[in-house]
Amino acid sequence: MPARLVKICSWWLGHPKLSALVLGGFAATAYPPWALWPVGLAALALFIVLLRRVDKWLDAAIISYLFGWAHLTIANNWIATAFTYQAEMPAILGWFAVPLLCLYLAIYPAVAGLAAHRVASGAKIPAFSAVFAAAWIITEWLRSWIFTGYPWPPLGLMLLGGWGRPGLAALLPWLGTYALSGLALLIAGVLIVFWQLKVRWIALPLAFLGIAAAMYWPAPATQEGHVPYALVQPLIPQEEIDDPTKFEEQFARIARLTLPGHEAARLVLWPESAVPDYLENGYPQRYYDRMTAAGDPDFARARIGSVIGENSLLLTGAVNLEIGQRDGRRRATGAYNSILLLDGTGDIRAEYAKAHLVPYGEYLPMRWLLEPLGASRLVAGSIDFIPGPGLQTISLGEFGNAGMQICYEIVFSGQVVDRSNRPDYIFNPSNDGWFGAWGPPQHLAQARMRAIEEGLPVLRSTTTGISAVIDANGVVRQAIGRGQSARLDGFIPPAKDATLFAQWGNALPLFWAGVLALLSLVALRHRDS
Repeated sequence: MPARLVKICSWWLGHPKLSALVLGGFAATAYPPWALWPVGLAALALFIVLLRRVDKWLDAAIISYLFGWAHLTIANNWIATAFTYQAEMPAILGWFAVPLLCLYLAIYPAVAGLAAHRVASGAKIPAFSAVFAAAWIITEWLRSWIFTGYPWPPLGLMLLGGWGRPGLAALLPWLGTYALSGLALLIAGVLIVFWQLKVRWIALPLAFLGIAAAMYWPAPATQEGHVPYALVQPLIPQEEIDDPTKFEEQFARIARLTLPGHEAARLVLWPESAVPDYLENGYPQRYYDRMTAAGDPDFARARIGSVIGENSLLLTGAVNLEIGQRDGRRRATGAYNSILLLDGTGDIRAEYAKAHLVPYGEYLPMRWLLEPLGASRLVAGSIDFIPGPGLQTISLGEFGNAGMQICYEIVFSGQVVDRSNRPDYIFNPSNDGWFGAWGPPQHLAQARMRAIEEGLPVLRSTTTGISAVIDANGVVRQAIGRGQSARLDGFIPPAKDATLFAQWGNALPLFWAGVLALLSLVALRHRDS
């Protein structure tokens, strides 16, 4: 080993806390939009070496915490941008909110690192990496549901290939997202083993070439579907979303994109926040007056029907209200972030209400405490959104059966499909306009992972991009980039048979965690015997 490299490694191992922070930051560059997976895997490998060398359990927990905090803070930097689109709190607060959130999220990597140290301290790299991978699978799964969950981003996201290739994420049907994260750590362990070989200068490049071959391996060809769609990205900037003076202009914009071809039978797809009008009947008139010049939900629905065409159906994001008595008046006591199914006459055929709401975004937890301190939710309005009943598949007749996932719901592996009523595809309307530069490509990537592991196409219609049609292999068939106004036309790709993950759900990655733990314990017992 060259003397300079020996000197660098000695310094790095002598400053484990700082090194953990740096490596955590580099690991985040493996996620979109940069997608530097070789850097991410190298950072994981170096961190495993660092973690394995510490002597005390407390040091193992601390450096794992610092690694997790740095990599999650950088990966989630898009959250800070969301604070620039609300007026209730200083925008600069976003740059404090992200690292503060990650002070909590980093607990899970810390637990994984501590478990690896306690169980496999002193073990050889393969056994140590396997224990670490098993612990990471379990803690990442826990992070997806404790306190309503926040799994963004899973470590395995770095193994997803470019838009036209699934990469190592092609294994998702047999692993699940959280076990794919474990695979990333196992690959990092293999890289260390190759580095330890005498022929490392040959072995290590060959290892990276093998990984690259898997990452760039083309997806298998799929057949064309038969359900016609028209998917619209209207380009409604986030600063215009809640501006009443822009509502009619916004509708004109989305109508212009939708109208061509409206005489044909097709499934029209509009994004979250596409319709500012309240479309349900029965609200106090003052609510309608705030939204349309006509102040009439019947008129609002009828003009939508005329735009989509009499033979078509529309799935669109909308807001519905919960009306109750308060202070002696009928008023809104809550709201639902919804998808409505409308036909060509403007009749509402079905609706879905978002079940997995964004804390601090769509509702303010502990409002009684935080509101007096000046905290507010990021979505405009003074009333909280109410969660819907959960997973739902809606029959659209000749247009098949659609599963519904609004915006951030799509990132929850194992929680996107009604397994008792499997859909033909998933519709994922979203408003990514306040997600900065990093949020939209990460959001799209996680939607691709859901497509692969469930074996279902995903159709994403967003206000500002990235909108896409994703087939069941995770390949982006069509897309509209950020900052564009356009429409996609085609046929919905066909679904696959239910994958192993679609049948088992997150029991599958937990099974693989158990297998890794068992194999590691056998190896450790053999070492000690």
